[in-house]
Amino acid sequence: MPFHAPVLRDRVVAHLVPAAPGLLVDATVGLAGHAGALLQAAAGFVLLGLDRDPSALRHAGSRLQPFGDRVSLVNCTFSEMPRVLVETGSPPPVAILADLGCSSLQLDSPERGFSFQHDGPLDMRMSTTGRTAAELVNEASEEELMRILWDYGEERRARAITRAILKRRADRPLATTAELTSVVLEVLGPKRGPQIHPATRTFQALRIAVNDELGELERFVEPAARCLEPGGRLAIISFHSLEDRLVKWKFKENPFLDVLTKKPVTPTLKEIRTNPRARSAKLRAAYLKTNDK
Repeated sequence: MPFHAPVLRDRVVAHLVPAAPGLLVDATVGLAGHAGALLQAAAGFVLLGLDRDPSALRHAGSRLQPFGDRVSLVNCTFSEMPRVLVETGSPPPVAILADLGCSSLQLDSPERGFSFQHDGPLDMRMSTTGRTAAELVNEASEEELMRILWDYGEERRARAITRAILKRRADRPLATTAELTSVVLEVLGPKRGPQIHPATRTFQALRIAVNDELGELERFVEPAARCLEPGGRLAIISFHSLEDRLVKWKFKENPFLDVLTKKPVTPTLKEIRTNPRARSAKLRAAYLKTNDK
C-alpha cells in the first residue's frame, strides 16, 4: 500500500462528523485516507467513494476492506456524482468531501508522468482515457499552449516557455517529463534556494488542462450542494488559488448554503513539516440550510 498522508485530516473529520449518521460521499476517494478516518470516527457513516483513477480505487478498496458493507466504490469523475447517486438509488448524502489535485499514488508513480522529480512518459492523466500531456504539448497551437500556461499555471514566462516548447518539438516530439523539464529550465534557469522548482507551474498547468480539473470543479460544486440532505455538509480541499477562488465564489453565491469556514482552513507548520505536499492546501466547508433547498 503506497504511503499516504491525507491533508488536513483532523479538520476534515471535525467539519464532517457532526453530519453523521447517513451517507458520506468522498467524491475523490484516492487512497482513502480521509474516507478511512471518517468511517473510523463516525460509526453512522456509510461511504460512497468515487474516483476516476482505477488504480486508486483498487488501493482504496484494500484500505477500506475492514469496513465491509459500509463501503461502495465507483469509477467515475467527481462531477458525475449526481448521476451515480441516482443510478445507485442512494439517499441524499449528509456529507460530501472533495480533495482536489493529485494523489500520492499518482505523483510518486513515474509511469504516470505527473512529476518533474521522476523521469517518465509525459502522460498526466488521472484516468486511463483522453489526451495525454505529450499529445497536448506536441499538438496544441502556440495560442492554446500559452493560454494554458498563463491561465492554469499563472506562469509569467508563459510566452517564452511556449516558444521554447514549439522550437523543441519542431526537432522531435517531447515524450518524457525530463524532456519537458529541460525545456522549462532552459528558459527559467535552475532552481535556486528554497524557491519552488521552476517547472512547477508548467506541470500544474498541463495537468489541469489534461484532466479538465477546473471544468470538473465548476460542474461539481453547485450540483453537490443540491444533492445534500438539509443540514448536510460539503467540504472541499483545494491546492492552488484558481480552485480556491472558484470554491469561495460558488459557496458565496449559493443562497442555500451557510459557510462554516469564513477563511480557508490551512495546515499547521507541524503538518507541513510532516507532509510538505500539504503546504498549499486550503479547506472550505459549508452546510445546506435546513429551511431552504
